[in-house]
Amino acid sequence: MTQSRLGRTLVIANPAAHSGKGAGAADFVERFLQSYDNATSGFKVVRTEKPGDARRHASKAAGNDTVIALGGDGVIHDVVNGLMAVPKPKRPRLGVIPMGSGNDYGRTLHMALNDPMASLGQVTNGTPVALDLGEVNGEYFCETCSFGLDAAIALDTMGTRTKNGLAGTRLFAKSGYRILSEHSDGWHYEMRVDGGPRKEGREIIFACQVGPTYGGGFRVCPEASPVDGRLDLCRNVRIPGRAATLALFTGARFGMHAGSDAVEIAPFSRIRVEFDEEPPAQVDGEPLHGRVFDVRCEPSALEVLVPNSFEWHPDPVTVDKPSVTEGLLGSKLAGKLRGE
Repeated sequence: MTQSRLGRTLVIANPAAHSGKGAGAADFVERFLQSYDNATSGFKVVRTEKPGDARRHASKAAGNDTVIALGGDGVIHDVVNGLMAVPKPKRPRLGVIPMGSGNDYGRTLHMALNDPMASLGQVTNGTPVALDLGEVNGEYFCETCSFGLDAAIALDTMGTRTKNGLAGTRLFAKSGYRILSEHSDGWHYEMRVDGGPRKEGREIIFACQVGPTYGGGFRVCPEASPVDGRLDLCRNVRIPGRAATLALFTGARFGMHAGSDAVEIAPFSRIRVEFDEEPPAQVDGEPLHGRVFDVRCEPSALEVLVPNSFEWHPDPVTVDKPSVTEGLLGSKLAGKLRGE
């Protein structure tokens, strides 16, 4: 693969991202591109002001070679959906400057997180690679779509991180315990995977993934790949006790839940899932509404600029390593998963 040039470039920036640090990041990108005119063949920086702006700007980006999304997973999600509305022959490639509290798509791309200087360098010198997307009921997602208890926790922790900056296992455990106390029996569903027989169950974990993580680095599908032409599904096949259920969720930070016999993880191309009642649902960290969901993979859907060193492996270099405290917590969670 050869080094790419950005060409005509549109930067779509959310100045409110990362507790307002997106504004400074957007200013930096603008100054950089003004100073290094060989980085592009012309550029424009637009700053979002209200919901829907990023999608609208991206949907009108035909004529550009590159669209750079600067912000968190929600802005990237909107830019991706806007780009997918552009006819494929005219569709610009995507660059990402992750500036958010979750940054799950940035992890999958092996990008520098909340470091606009480093990530802009990765984009400017990056390589375009055709990556998979997911689609649910006509809405594209670049990283994650989940339903029920895990979606409720993911949405709750996203809001908590936005308000007070908390993150990590402690935040997930606190949110999970509260929500588990209200919905310990999960949500009943029926599903059909890749045209196979109908299955039913009560879900507490039901996550469809392009990449490995959701919720700000929780490795719910540790082997999920954006280049294999399929999505990965993580779902519970039984509901353990409350303590073990909480251990499943918090252990997912490092993929420890994958060894539990309460969980099944498998690749798929298409799923139809019907819930008896509308469950909490999220797509790339944004709320999703409905009771019946058709989820599918669109292989090699969008060209994305990735670091030149990018070679897909299921252990992204940007994943945070366990602290000593979290390592000790992890050993306790492992015992819960084994029923000790």
